[in-house]
Amino acid sequence: MISSHVRGSKPITKIAKVFLQNPQVSQKLTPILPSTQSHQNPCAQLPHTLNPLWVLQNCTYSTQSSKFPEYEMPSVTWGVVQGRKEKLVSRVIICDYLKSLGIVPDELETLELPSTVEVMRERVEFLQKLGLSIDDINEYPLMLGCSVRKNMIPVLAYLEKIGIQRSKLGEFIKNYPHVLHASVVVELVPVIKFLRGLDVEKLDIGYVLQKYPELLGYKLEGTMSTSVAYLVSIGVTPRDIGPMVTQYPYLLGMRVGTVIKPFVDYLVSLGLPKKILARMLEKRAYLLGYDLEETVKPNVDCLISFGIRREALASIVAQYPQILGQPLKAKMSSQQFFFSMKLKIDPEGFARVIEKMPQIVSLHQHVIMKPIEFLLGRGIPSEDVAKMVVKCPQLVALRVELMKNSYYFFKSEMGRPVKELVEFPEYFTYSLESRIKPRYQRLQSKGIRCSLKWFLNCSDQRFDERLQGEYIETETSGPSFCMGGKLELPGVGNEMVSDEEDESDDEILYRRTVSL
Repeated sequence: MISSHVRGSKPITKIAKVFLQNPQVSQKLTPILPSTQSHQNPCAQLPHTLNPLWVLQNCTYSTQSSKFPEYEMPSVTWGVVQGRKEKLVSRVIICDYLKSLGIVPDELETLELPSTVEVMRERVEFLQKLGLSIDDINEYPLMLGCSVRKNMIPVLAYLEKIGIQRSKLGEFIKNYPHVLHASVVVELVPVIKFLRGLDVEKLDIGYVLQKYPELLGYKLEGTMSTSVAYLVSIGVTPRDIGPMVTQYPYLLGMRVGTVIKPFVDYLVSLGLPKKILARMLEKRAYLLGYDLEETVKPNVDCLISFGIRREALASIVAQYPQILGQPLKAKMSSQQFFFSMKLKIDPEGFARVIEKMPQIVSLHQHVIMKPIEFLLGRGIPSEDVAKMVVKCPQLVALRVELMKNSYYFFKSEMGRPVKELVEFPEYFTYSLESRIKPRYQRLQSKGIRCSLKWFLNCSDQRFDERLQGEYIETETSGPSFCMGGKLELPGVGNEMVSDEEDESDDEILYRRTVSL
Protein backbone atom coordinates (compact mmCIF):
# COMPACT_ATOMS: atom_id res chain seq x y z
CA MET A 1 0.00 0.00 0.00
CA ILE A 2 2.70 2.40 0.97
CA SER A 3 4.90 1.76 -2.04
CA SER A 4 2.02 2.20 -4.46
CA HIS A 5 0.99 5.38 -2.77
CA VAL A 6 4.49 6.81 -2.93
CA ARG A 7 5.24 5.68 -6.50
CA GLY A 8 5.79 8.71 -8.76
CA SER A 9 6.11 11.12 -5.86
CA LYS A 10 9.25 12.74 -4.36
CA PRO A 11 12.13 10.42 -3.29
CA ILE A 12 11.80 9.07 0.24
CA THR A 13 14.85 9.36 2.48
CA LYS A 14 15.88 6.97 5.23
CA ILE A 15 14.30 9.23 7.86
CA ALA A 16 11.02 9.16 5.93
CA LYS A 17 11.05 5.36 5.86
CA VAL A 18 11.45 5.30 9.62
CA PHE A 19 8.36 7.48 9.95
CA LEU A 20 6.35 5.33 7.55
CA GLN A 21 7.34 1.97 8.97
CA ASN A 22 6.92 2.98 12.64
CA PRO A 23 3.68 4.88 13.22
CA GLN A 24 4.38 4.79 16.97
CA VAL A 25 7.43 6.98 16.44
CA SER A 26 5.32 9.41 14.48
CA GLN A 27 2.73 9.60 17.25
CA LYS A 28 5.42 10.23 19.84
CA LEU A 29 7.13 12.96 17.83
CA THR A 30 4.15 14.83 16.46
CA PRO A 31 3.23 16.49 19.80
CA ILE A 32 6.61 18.24 19.58
CA LEU A 33 5.76 20.00 16.34
CA PRO A 34 3.61 22.87 17.68
CA SER A 35 6.31 23.88 20.17
CA THR A 36 8.85 24.49 17.35
CA GLN A 37 6.96 27.20 15.56
CA SER A 38 8.85 29.31 13.06
CA HIS A 39 7.81 32.28 10.98
CA GLN A 40 9.62 30.94 7.94
CA ASN A 41 8.77 27.22 8.23
CA PRO A 42 5.08 26.46 7.76
CA CYS A 43 5.69 22.85 8.81
CA ALA A 44 6.08 24.02 12.40
CA GLN A 45 2.39 24.86 12.60
CA LEU A 46 1.04 21.42 11.55
CA PRO A 47 -1.61 19.66 13.72
CA HIS A 48 -0.67 16.77 16.01
CA THR A 49 -2.18 14.07 13.82
CA LEU A 50 -0.62 15.22 10.52
CA ASN A 51 0.46 12.40 8.20
CA PRO A 52 4.32 12.32 7.96
CA LEU A 53 4.13 11.55 4.26
CA TRP A 54 2.25 14.77 3.70
CA VAL A 55 5.04 16.55 5.55
CA LEU A 56 7.68 15.16 3.23
CA GLN A 57 5.70 15.87 0.08
CA ASN A 58 4.36 19.33 0.84
CA CYS A 59 6.73 21.12 3.26
CA THR A 60 8.67 23.82 1.38
CA TYR A 61 9.79 27.33 2.29
CA SER A 62 7.19 29.93 1.48
CA THR A 63 8.25 33.33 0.26
CA GLN A 64 4.94 35.15 0.46
CA SER A 65 5.58 36.34 4.04
CA SER A 66 9.13 37.53 3.30
CA LYS A 67 10.63 40.29 5.38
CA PHE A 68 12.10 41.69 2.16
CA PRO A 69 9.18 41.90 -0.25
CA GLU A 70 11.10 44.29 -2.47
CA TYR A 71 13.21 41.40 -3.71
CA GLU A 72 11.81 38.34 -5.44
CA MET A 73 12.44 35.51 -3.00
CA PRO A 74 13.28 32.05 -4.38
CA SER A 75 11.36 28.90 -3.46
CA VAL A 76 14.18 26.96 -1.83
CA THR A 77 13.26 23.42 -0.80
CA TRP A 78 14.33 21.91 2.45
CA GLY A 79 16.58 19.58 0.47
CA VAL A 80 17.31 15.97 1.17
CA VAL A 81 19.87 14.15 3.25
CA GLN A 82 22.55 13.05 0.77
CA GLY A 83 25.23 10.47 1.09
CA ARG A 84 28.77 10.93 -0.16
CA LYS A 85 27.98 9.41 -3.53
CA GLU A 86 24.88 11.56 -4.01
CA LYS A 87 26.86 14.70 -3.14
CA LEU A 88 29.50 13.88 -5.74
CA VAL A 89 26.82 13.32 -8.36
CA SER A 90 25.10 16.59 -7.45
CA ARG A 91 28.40 18.46 -7.63
CA VAL A 92 29.11 17.07 -11.10
CA ILE A 93 25.63 18.04 -12.30
CA ILE A 94 25.96 21.56 -10.88
CA CYS A 95 29.45 22.06 -12.35
CA ASP A 96 28.21 20.92 -15.76
CA TYR A 97 25.35 23.41 -15.47
CA LEU A 98 27.73 26.25 -14.62
CA LYS A 99 30.03 25.33 -17.50
CA SER A 100 27.07 25.40 -19.87
CA LEU A 101 26.54 29.05 -18.81
CA GLY A 102 30.20 29.93 -19.35
CA ILE A 103 31.08 30.00 -15.64
CA VAL A 104 34.39 28.40 -14.68
CA PRO A 105 33.74 26.36 -11.51
CA ASP A 106 37.38 25.59 -10.66
CA GLU A 107 37.44 27.86 -7.59
CA LEU A 108 34.34 26.15 -6.21
CA GLU A 109 36.11 22.84 -5.56
CA THR A 110 36.51 23.45 -1.83
CA LEU A 111 33.14 25.17 -1.50
CA GLU A 112 30.00 23.46 -0.29
CA LEU A 113 27.49 23.63 -3.12
CA PRO A 114 23.69 23.33 -2.86
CA SER A 115 22.13 19.89 -3.11
CA THR A 116 20.23 20.58 -6.33
CA VAL A 117 20.93 22.38 -9.55
CA GLU A 118 17.68 24.31 -9.13
CA VAL A 119 19.10 26.16 -6.12
CA MET A 120 22.24 27.07 -8.06
CA ARG A 121 20.11 28.24 -10.97
CA GLU A 122 18.21 30.55 -8.63
CA ARG A 123 21.49 32.03 -7.35
CA VAL A 124 22.78 32.68 -10.84
CA GLU A 125 19.50 34.22 -11.98
CA PHE A 126 19.29 36.38 -8.86
CA LEU A 127 22.75 37.79 -9.51
CA GLN A 128 21.89 38.41 -13.16
CA LYS A 129 18.77 40.32 -12.12
CA LEU A 130 21.05 42.61 -10.11
CA GLY A 131 22.95 43.40 -13.29
CA LEU A 132 25.91 41.05 -13.01
CA SER A 133 27.07 39.34 -16.16
CA ILE A 134 28.69 35.92 -16.52
CA ASP A 135 32.07 37.68 -16.78
CA ASP A 136 31.39 39.47 -13.50
CA ILE A 137 30.59 36.16 -11.81
CA ASN A 138 33.77 34.64 -13.25
CA GLU A 139 35.75 37.48 -11.65
CA TYR A 140 34.64 36.19 -8.26
CA PRO A 141 32.84 32.84 -8.63
CA LEU A 142 32.84 32.31 -4.84
CA MET A 143 29.75 34.53 -4.70
CA LEU A 144 27.84 31.46 -5.94
CA GLY A 145 28.46 29.91 -2.55
CA CYS A 146 26.23 32.52 -0.90
CA SER A 147 22.65 31.61 -0.11
CA VAL A 148 20.11 33.95 -1.64
CA ARG A 149 17.94 33.93 1.46
CA LYS A 150 20.61 33.83 4.16
CA ASN A 151 23.34 35.98 2.57
CA MET A 152 22.39 38.00 -0.47
CA ILE A 153 19.00 39.42 0.46
CA PRO A 154 19.88 40.53 4.02
CA VAL A 155 23.07 42.23 2.81
CA LEU A 156 21.40 43.96 -0.14
CA ALA A 157 18.50 45.11 2.00
CA TYR A 158 20.90 46.66 4.51
CA LEU A 159 22.97 48.36 1.82
CA GLU A 160 19.83 49.94 0.40
CA LYS A 161 18.80 51.00 3.90
CA ILE A 162 22.05 52.93 4.50
CA GLY A 163 21.73 54.91 1.29
CA ILE A 164 22.92 52.91 -1.71
CA GLN A 165 20.30 53.14 -4.43
CA ARG A 166 18.81 49.87 -5.62
CA SER A 167 19.80 50.67 -9.19
CA LYS A 168 23.45 50.82 -8.08
CA LEU A 169 23.50 47.67 -5.98
CA GLY A 170 24.66 45.56 -8.92
CA GLU A 171 27.59 47.88 -9.55
CA PHE A 172 28.42 47.80 -5.85
CA ILE A 173 28.52 43.99 -5.86
CA LYS A 174 30.72 44.03 -8.97
CA ASN A 175 33.22 46.28 -7.20
CA TYR A 176 33.14 44.44 -3.89
CA PRO A 177 31.52 40.99 -4.17
CA HIS A 178 33.06 39.92 -0.83
CA VAL A 179 30.31 41.85 0.95
CA LEU A 180 27.88 39.01 0.15
CA HIS A 181 29.73 36.83 2.67
CA ALA A 182 29.43 39.42 5.45
CA SER A 183 27.17 39.26 8.46
CA VAL A 184 24.99 42.34 8.67
CA VAL A 185 24.95 42.47 12.47
CA VAL A 186 28.51 41.35 13.19
CA GLU A 187 30.46 43.03 10.37
CA LEU A 188 28.48 45.69 8.50
CA VAL A 189 26.60 47.50 11.27
CA PRO A 190 29.76 48.21 13.36
CA VAL A 191 31.50 49.82 10.37
CA ILE A 192 28.55 52.13 9.74
CA LYS A 193 28.44 53.08 13.42
CA PHE A 194 32.17 53.83 13.26
CA LEU A 195 31.69 56.16 10.27
CA ARG A 196 28.83 57.95 12.01
CA GLY A 197 31.07 58.32 15.05
CA LEU A 198 33.58 60.17 12.86
CA ASP A 199 30.85 62.70 11.98
CA VAL A 200 30.26 61.34 8.49
CA GLU A 201 26.77 62.58 7.65
CA LYS A 202 24.10 59.90 7.42
CA LEU A 203 23.21 60.98 3.89
CA ASP A 204 26.88 60.61 2.85
CA ILE A 205 27.32 57.02 4.06
CA GLY A 206 26.16 55.52 0.78
CA TYR A 207 28.39 57.89 -1.20
CA VAL A 208 31.43 57.00 0.93
CA LEU A 209 30.88 53.26 0.56
CA GLN A 210 30.36 53.50 -3.19
CA LYS A 211 33.71 55.28 -3.50
CA TYR A 212 35.50 52.82 -1.24
CA PRO A 213 33.39 49.68 -0.61
CA GLU A 214 36.39 47.85 0.88
CA LEU A 215 35.77 49.82 4.07
CA LEU A 216 33.15 47.21 4.93
CA GLY A 217 35.91 44.62 5.22
CA TYR A 218 38.19 46.50 7.63
CA LYS A 219 38.44 45.79 11.34
CA LEU A 220 37.56 48.76 13.52
CA GLU A 221 40.44 48.26 15.92
CA GLY A 222 42.97 48.10 13.09
CA THR A 223 43.93 50.44 10.28
CA MET A 224 40.89 52.72 10.46
CA SER A 225 41.33 53.65 14.11
CA THR A 226 45.10 54.15 13.92
CA SER A 227 44.96 56.38 10.84
CA VAL A 228 42.37 58.64 12.48
CA ALA A 229 44.33 58.79 15.73
CA TYR A 230 47.54 59.78 13.93
CA LEU A 231 45.88 62.53 11.90
CA VAL A 232 44.46 64.03 15.09
CA SER A 233 47.89 63.81 16.73
CA ILE A 234 49.49 66.04 14.06
CA GLY A 235 46.85 68.73 14.50
CA VAL A 236 43.86 67.75 12.37
CA THR A 237 40.69 68.93 14.12
CA PRO A 238 38.56 65.90 15.16
CA ARG A 239 35.39 67.50 13.82
CA ASP A 240 37.02 67.72 10.38
CA ILE A 241 37.73 63.97 10.16
CA GLY A 242 34.18 63.31 8.94
CA PRO A 243 34.39 65.72 5.98
CA MET A 244 37.85 64.36 5.18
CA VAL A 245 36.53 60.79 5.07
CA THR A 246 33.61 61.90 2.90
CA GLN A 247 35.98 63.57 0.45
CA TYR A 248 38.66 60.86 0.48
CA PRO A 249 37.55 57.67 2.32
CA TYR A 250 40.70 55.83 1.21
CA LEU A 251 42.63 57.44 4.07
CA LEU A 252 40.90 55.01 6.47
CA GLY A 253 42.61 52.13 4.69
CA MET A 254 46.10 53.66 4.78
CA ARG A 255 48.66 52.30 7.20
CA VAL A 256 50.23 54.93 9.42
CA GLY A 257 53.72 53.45 9.54
CA THR A 258 54.17 52.83 5.81
CA VAL A 259 52.04 55.53 4.16
CA ILE A 260 50.76 58.46 6.25
CA LYS A 261 53.66 59.09 8.64
CA PRO A 262 56.42 58.97 5.99
CA PHE A 263 54.40 61.43 3.88
CA VAL A 264 53.97 63.82 6.81
CA ASP A 265 57.59 63.53 7.93
CA TYR A 266 58.87 64.32 4.45
CA LEU A 267 56.79 67.48 4.10
CA VAL A 268 57.85 68.62 7.56
CA SER A 269 61.48 68.07 6.51
CA LEU A 270 60.91 70.60 3.70
CA GLY A 271 60.10 73.23 6.33
CA LEU A 272 56.33 72.94 6.33
CA PRO A 273 54.92 73.32 9.87
CA LYS A 274 52.63 70.53 11.06
CA LYS A 275 49.83 72.99 11.81
CA ILE A 276 49.77 74.18 8.22
CA LEU A 277 50.05 70.61 6.96
CA ALA A 278 47.06 69.68 9.11
CA ARG A 279 45.01 72.56 7.64
CA MET A 280 46.00 71.42 4.14
CA LEU A 281 44.87 67.86 4.80
CA GLU A 282 41.58 69.04 6.27
CA LYS A 283 40.76 70.79 3.00
CA ARG A 284 42.46 68.38 0.62
CA ALA A 285 42.56 64.92 2.16
CA TYR A 286 43.38 63.42 -1.24
CA LEU A 287 46.96 64.67 -0.82
CA LEU A 288 47.54 61.54 1.26
CA GLY A 289 46.96 59.52 -1.88
CA TYR A 290 50.07 60.92 -3.60
CA ASP A 291 52.74 58.24 -3.75
CA LEU A 292 55.75 59.49 -1.79
CA GLU A 293 58.49 57.65 -3.67
CA GLU A 294 56.95 57.64 -7.14
CA THR A 295 55.43 61.14 -7.27
CA VAL A 296 56.11 63.51 -4.34
CA LYS A 297 59.88 63.21 -4.02
CA PRO A 298 60.50 63.29 -7.80
CA ASN A 299 58.36 66.43 -8.07
CA VAL A 300 60.31 68.18 -5.32
CA ASP A 301 63.56 67.23 -7.06
CA CYS A 302 62.08 68.57 -10.29
CA LEU A 303 61.36 71.96 -8.70
CA ILE A 304 64.93 72.19 -7.48
CA SER A 305 66.28 71.24 -10.91
CA PHE A 306 64.37 74.17 -12.43
CA GLY A 307 66.05 76.66 -10.11
CA ILE A 308 63.60 76.76 -7.22
CA ARG A 309 65.40 77.55 -3.96
CA ARG A 310 65.11 74.98 -1.18
CA GLU A 311 63.97 77.60 1.30
CA ALA A 312 61.03 78.39 -1.00
CA LEU A 313 59.75 74.79 -1.23
CA ALA A 314 57.61 75.00 1.90
CA SER A 315 55.94 78.18 0.65
CA ILE A 316 55.23 76.59 -2.73
CA VAL A 317 53.64 73.50 -1.17
CA ALA A 318 51.59 75.65 1.23
CA GLN A 319 50.25 77.79 -1.61
CA TYR A 320 49.61 75.01 -4.11
CA PRO A 321 49.66 71.51 -2.52
CA GLN A 322 48.43 69.87 -5.73
CA ILE A 323 51.82 70.54 -7.28
CA LEU A 324 53.09 67.45 -5.42
CA GLY A 325 50.91 65.08 -7.44
CA GLN A 326 51.08 66.47 -10.97
CA PRO A 327 53.20 65.37 -13.95
CA LEU A 328 55.45 68.26 -13.05
CA LYS A 329 58.47 67.81 -15.26
CA ALA A 330 56.45 68.02 -18.47
CA LYS A 331 54.44 71.02 -17.25
CA MET A 332 57.48 72.91 -16.00
CA SER A 333 59.35 72.32 -19.26
CA SER A 334 56.41 73.54 -21.32
CA GLN A 335 55.80 76.65 -19.22
CA GLN A 336 59.48 77.57 -19.03
CA PHE A 337 59.76 77.41 -22.82
CA PHE A 338 56.58 79.48 -23.17
CA PHE A 339 57.80 82.16 -20.75
CA SER A 340 61.13 82.33 -22.56
CA MET A 341 59.69 82.60 -26.08
CA LYS A 342 56.56 84.69 -25.52
CA LEU A 343 57.26 86.72 -22.40
CA LYS A 344 61.05 87.05 -22.73
CA ILE A 345 61.58 85.79 -19.18
CA ASP A 346 64.78 83.81 -18.61
CA PRO A 347 64.89 80.53 -16.58
CA GLU A 348 65.98 82.34 -13.43
CA GLY A 349 63.06 84.74 -13.70
CA PHE A 350 60.74 81.81 -14.35
CA ALA A 351 61.93 80.16 -11.13
CA ARG A 352 61.14 83.35 -9.16
CA VAL A 353 57.69 83.42 -10.76
CA ILE A 354 56.97 79.83 -9.67
CA GLU A 355 58.16 80.60 -6.14
CA LYS A 356 55.67 83.44 -5.86
CA MET A 357 52.78 81.80 -7.72
CA PRO A 358 53.22 78.03 -8.24
CA GLN A 359 49.69 77.74 -9.71
CA ILE A 360 51.19 79.03 -12.96
CA VAL A 361 52.44 75.52 -13.79
CA SER A 362 48.80 74.53 -14.39
CA LEU A 363 47.62 77.75 -16.02
CA HIS A 364 46.68 77.56 -19.70
CA GLN A 365 48.94 79.58 -21.94
CA HIS A 366 46.09 81.36 -23.72
CA VAL A 367 44.87 82.58 -20.33
CA ILE A 368 48.33 83.92 -19.53
CA MET A 369 48.55 85.81 -22.81
CA LYS A 370 45.36 87.84 -22.36
CA PRO A 371 46.64 90.20 -19.61
CA ILE A 372 50.08 90.25 -21.25
CA GLU A 373 48.59 91.43 -24.53
CA PHE A 374 46.60 94.08 -22.65
CA LEU A 375 49.76 95.51 -21.07
CA LEU A 376 51.62 95.44 -24.37
CA GLY A 377 48.67 97.19 -25.99
CA ARG A 378 49.01 100.07 -23.51
CA GLY A 379 52.44 100.83 -24.92
CA ILE A 380 54.45 99.18 -22.18
CA PRO A 381 57.67 97.69 -23.60
CA SER A 382 57.95 93.90 -23.52
CA GLU A 383 61.03 94.12 -21.26
CA ASP A 384 59.04 96.09 -18.70
CA VAL A 385 56.10 93.67 -18.97
CA ALA A 386 58.54 90.82 -18.22
CA LYS A 387 59.77 92.69 -15.14
CA MET A 388 56.19 93.26 -14.01
CA VAL A 389 55.35 89.56 -14.32
CA VAL A 390 58.46 88.47 -12.39
CA LYS A 391 57.66 90.99 -9.66
CA CYS A 392 53.93 90.20 -9.54
CA PRO A 393 53.06 86.87 -11.24
CA GLN A 394 49.40 87.29 -10.22
CA LEU A 395 49.08 89.61 -13.22
CA VAL A 396 48.82 86.65 -15.62
CA ALA A 397 45.70 85.35 -13.84
CA LEU A 398 43.74 88.63 -13.74
CA ARG A 399 40.60 89.39 -15.72
CA VAL A 400 41.28 91.88 -18.48
CA GLU A 401 37.99 93.71 -17.82
CA LEU A 402 39.09 94.59 -14.30
CA MET A 403 42.54 95.58 -15.49
CA LYS A 404 40.97 97.98 -18.02
CA ASN A 405 38.92 99.74 -15.35
CA SER A 406 41.90 100.10 -13.03
CA TYR A 407 44.13 101.35 -15.84
CA TYR A 408 41.53 103.88 -16.97
CA PHE A 409 41.27 105.30 -13.43
CA PHE A 410 45.07 105.37 -13.15
CA LYS A 411 45.43 107.42 -16.35
CA SER A 412 42.35 109.64 -16.29
CA GLU A 413 41.85 110.34 -12.56
CA MET A 414 45.28 109.90 -11.07
CA GLY A 415 47.20 111.12 -14.12
CA ARG A 416 50.34 109.24 -13.24
CA PRO A 417 53.07 107.96 -15.56
CA VAL A 418 53.13 104.33 -16.67
CA LYS A 419 56.52 103.99 -15.02
CA GLU A 420 54.80 103.75 -11.65
CA LEU A 421 52.84 100.71 -12.84
CA VAL A 422 56.10 99.05 -13.89
CA GLU A 423 57.53 99.72 -10.42
CA PHE A 424 54.37 98.56 -8.62
CA PRO A 425 52.45 96.09 -10.83
CA GLU A 426 50.53 94.93 -7.74
CA TYR A 427 48.29 97.94 -8.38
CA PHE A 428 46.17 95.79 -10.71
CA THR A 429 45.56 93.20 -7.99
CA TYR A 430 43.70 95.63 -5.68
CA SER A 431 39.97 96.29 -5.92
CA LEU A 432 39.23 99.55 -7.67
CA GLU A 433 35.98 100.28 -5.84
CA SER A 434 36.84 99.11 -2.33
CA ARG A 435 40.49 100.18 -2.02
CA ILE A 436 42.00 102.25 -4.83
CA LYS A 437 39.27 104.91 -5.23
CA PRO A 438 38.45 105.48 -1.54
CA ARG A 439 42.07 105.79 -0.49
CA TYR A 440 43.05 107.98 -3.40
CA GLN A 441 40.16 110.35 -2.66
CA ARG A 442 41.30 110.67 0.97
CA LEU A 443 44.81 111.43 -0.22
CA GLN A 444 43.47 114.12 -2.52
CA SER A 445 41.45 115.72 0.27
CA LYS A 446 44.62 116.05 2.36
CA GLY A 447 46.80 117.06 -0.56
CA ILE A 448 49.20 114.18 -0.06
CA ARG A 449 51.37 113.01 -2.95
CA CYS A 450 52.83 109.51 -2.52
CA SER A 451 53.71 106.33 -4.37
CA LEU A 452 51.17 103.66 -5.24
CA LYS A 453 52.81 101.20 -2.88
CA TRP A 454 52.66 103.63 0.06
CA PHE A 455 48.90 104.01 0.09
CA LEU A 456 47.83 100.62 -1.24
CA ASN A 457 50.14 98.01 0.32
CA CYS A 458 48.95 98.32 3.92
CA SER A 459 45.97 97.54 6.13
CA ASP A 460 43.16 100.06 6.69
CA GLN A 461 44.43 100.73 10.20
CA ARG A 462 47.96 101.44 9.01
CA PHE A 463 46.64 103.67 6.22
CA ASP A 464 44.72 105.75 8.79
CA GLU A 465 47.87 106.05 10.89
CA ARG A 466 49.82 107.21 7.86
CA LEU A 467 47.25 109.88 7.05
CA GLN A 468 47.36 111.19 10.62
CA GLY A 469 51.17 111.39 10.61
CA GLU A 470 53.03 114.55 9.73
CA TYR A 471 55.53 112.79 7.50
CA ILE A 472 55.67 109.99 4.94
CA GLU A 473 57.39 107.01 6.56
CA THR A 474 60.00 104.95 4.79
CA GLU A 475 58.53 102.18 2.68
CA THR A 476 59.30 98.66 3.86
CA SER A 477 59.38 95.34 2.06
CA GLY A 478 56.35 93.08 2.19
CA PRO A 479 55.89 89.87 4.17
CA SER A 480 58.29 87.01 3.55
CA PHE A 481 58.18 83.26 4.19
CA CYS A 482 61.09 81.83 6.17
CA MET A 483 62.16 78.29 6.94
CA GLY A 484 60.26 77.02 9.95
CA GLY A 485 56.99 78.46 8.76
CA LYS A 486 56.92 81.83 10.53
CA LEU A 487 55.78 85.01 8.86
CA GLU A 488 58.07 87.99 9.39
CA LEU A 489 56.92 91.53 8.71
CA PRO A 490 60.03 93.70 8.34
CA GLY A 491 59.78 97.10 9.94
CA VAL A 492 56.80 96.21 12.10
CA GLY A 493 58.80 94.97 15.09
CA ASN A 494 56.94 92.70 17.45
CA GLU A 495 53.57 94.20 16.65
CA MET A 496 51.18 91.71 15.04
CA VAL A 497 49.16 92.91 12.09
CA SER A 498 46.22 90.78 13.19
CA ASP A 499 43.20 91.65 15.24
CA GLU A 500 43.36 88.23 16.93
CA GLU A 501 46.07 88.34 19.61
CA ASP A 502 45.92 84.64 20.40
CA GLU A 503 46.83 83.47 16.90
CA SER A 504 50.11 81.58 16.56
CA ASP A 505 52.70 82.47 13.95
CA ASP A 506 51.87 79.33 11.99
CA GLU A 507 48.19 80.27 11.84
CA ILE A 508 49.11 83.78 10.62
CA LEU A 509 51.20 82.25 7.86
CA TYR A 510 48.45 79.93 6.81
CA ARG A 511 45.82 82.68 6.74
CA ARG A 512 47.99 85.11 4.80
CA THR A 513 49.78 82.87 2.30
CA VAL A 514 47.49 79.91 1.69
CA SER A 515 44.18 80.15 -0.08
CA LEU A 516 42.50 76.75 0.40
